[in-house]
Amino acid sequence: MTGLSRSEQVLQRARPLSALEAGRLEDALRRREAREPLQAVLGETTFYGLRLTMRPGVLIPRPETERLVELVLQGAPPPGGRPWRVLDVGTGSGAIALALAALRPDAHVVAADVAPEAVALARDNAASLGLAIDVVESDLLAHPSVRAAAAAADVVVANLPYLPDADRAAVPSEVRWDPERALYAGREGLDVARRLLRAAHGVLAVGTVVWLELDERNALVLRREALAAGWAEGRLERDLSGRERFLRLRLRGAVPAWRRSAAAPRRSRRRRRPR
Repeated sequence: MTGLSRSEQVLQRARPLSALEAGRLEDALRRREAREPLQAVLGETTFYGLRLTMRPGVLIPRPETERLVELVLQGAPPPGGRPWRVLDVGTGSGAIALALAALRPDAHVVAADVAPEAVALARDNAASLGLAIDVVESDLLAHPSVRAAAAAADVVVANLPYLPDADRAAVPSEVRWDPERALYAGREGLDVARRLLRAAHGVLAVGTVVWLELDERNALVLRREALAAGWAEGRLERDLSGRERFLRLRLRGAVPAWRRSAAAPRRSRRRRRPR
């Protein structure tokens, strides 16, 4: 509201607000009283240590998705070889793609989203952070450049809409500020994830890993369907609340040595955030 950094606010805590600043604060309080998320009120959020700009019409990234970033990183090859190739489908604000690019500067990261406003925001966030990722407007893997990125990818990560339609009437007030197309995915919440797996099955190379964030109510359902459709492993991982919400899949076939060693579950390590 003041344009001051946190340290400046501490040093100038006795300074009275100007009329303009007071007006901004009153407007922010009114918006918050209306249950508008704080991230939307402030126009920014922090994800994995990165400050991201937020705008209306784009999903606000949740802290629990940071766990998905950790899981993807556990399967990364050691630095120093060829570039690690990552495709982030449904990137939204670019949170996952940018966190991976920040933590693994050697990675080649492509991010895709069907919403033009999300694509524009992800590009702007990448520019403001000085991180090099390619952002493409695409309905899942429909765009030729996204299909090419999928075919070359070592890992595909996707935080797609996963809530059942029946949740619309029961979600918290703050959630209703997010775009519905980024939240709901049919009766079981799996319509979009199912479309991605069908498209990916004919594009990905053998051994490519797919990570999905899901709802605890449908993660096991999709795991069963994927294994029946010819996907391998189907490992479920828990979020920080102990709910099985992250699904790891890969295409059947011989797997490179570094992927075999990375596939084994690892003990949780203390998170290191980019500076």
